[in-house]
Amino acid sequence: MTRASTFLAALLVLTTVPARGDFYSFVDARGVVHFTNVPVDARYQFLLASPKEKTQSGDGYDARFLAAAGQFDPIIDSAATASALAPELLKAVIVVESGFNARAVSKRGAAGLMQLMPATARQYGVTDRFDPTQNIRGGARYLKSLIERYDNDIPLALAAYNAGEAAVDRCGPCIPRYRETQAYVPRVWRMYQSLLARAESS
Repeated sequence: MTRASTFLAALLVLTTVPARGDFYSFVDARGVVHFTNVPVDARYQFLLASPKEKTQSGDGYDARFLAAAGQFDPIIDSAATASALAPELLKAVIVVESGFNARAVSKRGAAGLMQLMPATARQYGVTDRFDPTQNIRGGARYLKSLIERYDNDIPLALAAYNAGEAAVDRCGPCIPRYRETQAYVPRVWRMYQSLLARAESS
């Protein structure tokens, strides 16, 4: 186990107990999405942290965007296949980065579903960061390049997605001791594991 994985495991021990503000959801037989912070029904699955928590773009989570997230499934599945990634990983990044708000823009200038910076977008051929197809495909290619760079260590790749490769490389590589990054990695990982569990049980 790498240092990043060991660090992540320790963090997950601290974040596995459901918080009162957590959001859960399920889709019923009619395709209606249900949200709650009190999962009294076994169909509810963990969706995201407290709605008071903000996405990486700086916006609060909006149930309207989350309820419409399924519209992006074909794009996510296609991008995941093209980049040899799990679609659940891409979805987890999108939830944490933008909460499925395709028009999200951060104070730092990152934009779109996967919050691409202008330079990253250009590097991966994204001419319109607000176009869901371009944004997700470019973000998937970038994330795949990071996973390969760090020998399939997903936590390290996520840390680099958030803080940049230079920050990760300077410390070992390791997950940098930035408060934002140390919160970001377990948030995405917890979402990823929740989505994987949901996919396996469906």
